[in-house]
Amino acid sequence: MTKINKKRVEEFIRVDHAGERGAVKIYEGQLLALNTFVKDENLKKTIEEMKVHEKQHCEFFENEIKKRNIQPTKFLPLWDLLGVGLGFGSTLLGKKAAMLCTASVEEVIDEHYLNQINQLDKSEKDLKKKITKFRQDEIDHKDIAYDEGATKKGAYLLLDKIIKTGSRIAINISEKI
Repeated sequence: MTKINKKRVEEFIRVDHAGERGAVKIYEGQLLALNTFVKDENLKKTIEEMKVHEKQHCEFFENEIKKRNIQPTKFLPLWDLLGVGLGFGSTLLGKKAAMLCTASVEEVIDEHYLNQINQLDKSEKDLKKKITKFRQDEIDHKDIAYDEGATKKGAYLLLDKIIKTGSRIAINISEKI
């Protein structure tokens, strides 16, 4: 295996920071809807618990950005706004849509993290270990979302495609800019 170059590792950290922050913002949007328009205490508790993990992930990448002197994506303000909007909007559509939002994003992140894990070598063993742990958290969140009613039946399939396409576009942009 060839040694992974520094620029590629910086791209990983930049995009993972943006993604984890985006996840926090999606959950903040969902909680905003749950605290104002939609009353579902069980869903609120589930989302609050998943948000704790995302905040831990985000804090790790925030520290890596600072420690390694990496420029965060210039799109953070836009991603913040879109994340809150996606979380809020999906929750207004109902519990199935809110949970599909989580499942769809986590399916993209599972694939994204696995790709990174496969590229990282022993020179970045600590980073690889963290991403591996975070990937498992994301898989757990996806499983929770399906247990809580996420579905891809009917119009939800379109919502799944929109969320996944948006997530992949954000990943591609955030790696580079």
